[in-house]
Amino acid sequence: MAIVMEVSREKFEELVAEALDTIPPELTRVMDNVVVVVVDDPPEPDLLGLYTGVPLTQRGDWYSAVLPDRIEIYRNPICQMCDTEEQVVKEVQITVVHEIAHHFGIDDDRLHQLGW
Repeated sequence: MAIVMEVSREKFEELVAEALDTIPPELTRVMDNVVVVVVDDPPEPDLLGLYTGVPLTQRGDWYSAVLPDRIEIYRNPICQMCDTEEQVVKEVQITVVHEIAHHFGIDDDRLHQLGW
């Protein structure tokens, strides 16, 4: 039986905040109407994060008075796949960058080409 890395919700939220702090300022300045939240469990298996919203590249004149885009980072699956806190830190960083890329309109195929 695999050992599950235990990371408290508070600590995990700190790790997500630290990952967000590593995003270059030139990118964070153009992020618009997006919220990042920690959720314990995904709506379907095998998800580590999920972006829901309208990517910046698809917004037009019609885009106003809409709810914020939502980036969810899933605590339990990330902790379950990691054996050490260092691995959790790395996986949180990768997942945050991956989901923010979706906010910028970068799809999974392109992310994989870029090594993410």
